[in-house]
Amino acid sequence: GVVAVSNRQISEAAGQGNNTAVGYHFGTKADLLTAIVRRHQDDIERRRESLVAAAAGSEDVRAWVDCLVRPTAEHLASLGIPTWWARLSAQLVADPMFRHLLADETLRSESLRAAIEALDRCRPELPAPVREQRDMMTRQLITYGYAEREQALAARSPGLERHTWETFTIGLIDAITGLWLAPWTPIPPTDPEARDLKKRPKNGL
Repeated sequence: GVVAVSNRQISEAAGQGNNTAVGYHFGTKADLLTAIVRRHQDDIERRRESLVAAAAGSEDVRAWVDCLVRPTAEHLASLGIPTWWARLSAQLVADPMFRHLLADETLRSESLRAAIEALDRCRPELPAPVREQRDMMTRQLITYGYAEREQALAARSPGLERHTWETFTIGLIDAITGLWLAPWTPIPPTDPEARDLKKRPKNGL
């Protein structure tokens, strides 16, 4: 895992005789991870820019979900087998020490922000807490869905012949589109937890 591996192990795996190669070329482990994230995100961003431009002006939820989902799939498919990017992303998201590295790079993505804003505009009737929850669920489905597929491909798990990257991506787009088009249940005004949330200061303390 990201936390357990040492810089020395990384240097050895990279075929470097110098055990301090990570520090020499990158600095800290966080600096190395940032370089890895940017290497992948740059290609994903280019792919998403093209999709966002093609979807400009659309009010179709599925078109904007496609902009969120497809770029990562196309990037992973272009890398061959095995790949590690999806599983690394899942580790970073789950790690309190390093998750900001992925979040910071994501915030740099103008095309991603444009797609999310367009998706929100497609469902203006959704209350803010519902949109925030569905944003979170969308990220989880994309991150861990691709990580599990990547792991299955690397392990040559049974049943892979039923899915290509394209068919897997279409299924994921279908599921997330359904999530965004689903109805929601208003929170009852008598819900004690809802009342407590309203009383809390905005900083959450």
